[in-house]
Amino acid sequence: MPDHAEPPEASNGGVDAARSRASRRPVEAVLFDFHGTLAQVEDAHDWVVAAAATCGVSLERIRATVLADRLLTAGRAGGPLPARVPPRLAELWADRDLYEHAHRGAYTGLAETVDAGIDGFADALYERVLVPDGWVPYPDTEPVLSALRAAGVKVAVVSNIGFDLRPFFDAWGLAGLVDAYALSYEVGRCKPDPGIFLRACGMLGVDPERTLMVGDTPADAGAVNAGCGVLVLPAAGPGRSGGLGAVLDLALRP
Repeated sequence: MPDHAEPPEASNGGVDAARSRASRRPVEAVLFDFHGTLAQVEDAHDWVVAAAATCGVSLERIRATVLADRLLTAGRAGGPLPARVPPRLAELWADRDLYEHAHRGAYTGLAETVDAGIDGFADALYERVLVPDGWVPYPDTEPVLSALRAAGVKVAVVSNIGFDLRPFFDAWGLAGLVDAYALSYEVGRCKPDPGIFLRACGMLGVDPERTLMVGDTPADAGAVNAGCGVLVLPAAGPGRSGGLGAVLDLALRP
């Protein structure tokens, strides 16, 4: 969710192997990454326009587009990693998924490197990431979570993130479909550290060997080292399906 540096992409062979392994054993629980798996940040243009509006500024489309491009290059929570992290932000950046203050400080600091000429703009941009309206659940998120719930399969959200995701699921009417949240800033471990996946399994009371981790990055594939099966899906844009339905083929297969 929003949100962290990732290792290089995993090979298809590793993903296929983990996927095959998961399909040969009963799945009692599914762990889901948040950003890029269950939801996506809103369109960058909309993000910039909404943040400026809270500062009392109405942006013309061209100006908003230019600012959005510059801010994406600088680094956006839930968006592309920064092209460069200024030395003064290096410590905050390294700790961003472990502490709330570091997450806020890192991303507002990056936004401040873009001179928008709007007072309070960097904070407004960050605040937009903290509200449900700043995110878009994927269209297949609710159907997949509902199907798992109906089948008695437990669900946890496992995310490298510096703020609470529970209010998002509450606002989207999905809270009743999630049994636990293993958030890096609460757990004190970040993916791909196996500790965060083991913590999620412990919260659910399930054996990692009967658990499937679903994500969109090689960091999510770190769950293999915790004994979990892994399914890595392609990230999709806001409102577009990333193939989340494949989870049901693995988790609910007889």
